[in-house]
Amino acid sequence: MPGLPFRSRRGRAAGAVPDEETRAHVAGAASAAAAEVEPVPAVVADRTAAAFFDVDNTMMMGASLFWFARGLASRKFLTSRDLKRFVWQQAKFRIAGNESAGDMLTIRESALAFVTGREVAEIVQAGEEIYDELMADRIWSGTRNLAQQHLDAGQRVWLVTATPVELARIIAHRLGLTGALGTVSEVVDGCYTGRLVGELMHGEAKAEAVRALAEREGLDLSRCTAYSDSANDLPMLTLTGTAVAVNPDTELRAVARSRGWTIRDFRTGRKAARIGVPTVAAAALTGGVVGGAVARRRRNAWPF
Repeated sequence: MPGLPFRSRRGRAAGAVPDEETRAHVAGAASAAAAEVEPVPAVVADRTAAAFFDVDNTMMMGASLFWFARGLASRKFLTSRDLKRFVWQQAKFRIAGNESAGDMLTIRESALAFVTGREVAEIVQAGEEIYDELMADRIWSGTRNLAQQHLDAGQRVWLVTATPVELARIIAHRLGLTGALGTVSEVVDGCYTGRLVGELMHGEAKAEAVRALAEREGLDLSRCTAYSDSANDLPMLTLTGTAVAVNPDTELRAVARSRGWTIRDFRTGRKAARIGVPTVAAAALTGGVVGGAVARRRRNAWPF
């Protein structure tokens, strides 16, 4: 969405450097504007209620962006070294729980490096293939059933995720959902420029995207439901009338208990014991791409 101005609700002066709130607002507005809406379900439509699902470790086991990067690496879109560096950066970010501007910039630049200069059609085609190869079998059936319950009630269901909106749409389409809100990259002449429209779809940006979509679609947020595994999504979870913690991390589990929110945990055995383990780091271990350095860090610091 080239040319979208940075303009906050506080009337920021033209030319000023956008702050975090402004970038979140722009990212949310861009993602909502990019959301494609499928036809109303073939049941009695409930037009003012909807459900919003996070993806990583909520709808899918592990991190969607990791599996996407791994699939791109197998297609020589990036090197194994690039993949390892990206995974380590994300794992470090998630382990530390640090959301400083510098860390977010590093993650953003790493993610954009995957696709800069590539044609959108090429990435979308690869995403379709990668979903079949690496993602389809990692969908939590329990969470998928929760989404289906909303569809059966005539409500629309959107994914809300930091993953690129093009990949998010593929996942939503394959699951038969209404659509997806995701990170929006700038596109010029059918190719990615390496810049984002707004910011990563993370934290407050998710809430902004849901708010903008609700306004566009006439949704009553007090009648909507949000689902997530992470305390990072509290802005979105507290925006809707109902919040559900799915496979929650330690902080979200505590918040959910204190507020009387429903908790649904579809993990079993060892997975259930890993409450609070970062999804990107877990995916990295599953994929075996970080090796001994990660194993040593895990023994020293990870809550297994």
